[in-house]
Amino acid sequence: MGGSEGMTTIIRKDKKVMWQLMGDMYMETPMNDSNANGADAFEIVEQTEVGQETVNGMKTTKSKVVAVKKDGSGKFGGFFWATKEGIPVKMDLLSKEGDKKMRMVRELTNIKLEKQDPTLFEIPAGYTKNDMGALMGGAGMPNLEELRKNAEQRRAGRKRAGETQDSGKSGDRDLPVDVNKMMKGLFGK
Repeated sequence: MGGSEGMTTIIRKDKKVMWQLMGDMYMETPMNDSNANGADAFEIVEQTEVGQETVNGMKTTKSKVVAVKKDGSGKFGGFFWATKEGIPVKMDLLSKEGDKKMRMVRELTNIKLEKQDPTLFEIPAGYTKNDMGALMGGAGMPNLEELRKNAEQRRAGRKRAGETQDSGKSGDRDLPVDVNKMMKGLFGK
């Protein structure tokens, strides 16, 4: 799945893991009931085939669906148009959570059915894993000691490589480049 700010999410149900790719790094999140994505968070209570329709040149089966969130906090209902391969070409749903109602309409165009390269569902070569647990302290604050240690290692590496120009940043703020990219990807700043 592509996302905003250049973030991409790979969901591997077979490995019970979700990877979020940002720039040249990724974060890994184990999948469980508390962070189930999409349909996994819902229980379908009604699904009825309505008929066959062609949507954007694709033969689809139109189905009426009603589902409730597993935690009981919301529900949705509406129509899905899916191909025999299971591609949801179109959806028109009404969602309700508490007093809040929202209509969701989505339609795919320019669909090309092709065999996918298995590497699309793996972490690309050259990506670095960022472990938020290692970067965060016990109270949700950055682990400054770990960040300082990484910055010192980078400065020492530059000196060994014969670099004469310092980055111009003070010691506490000389964060590893991948941390800066991660924070920008997470917070857009």
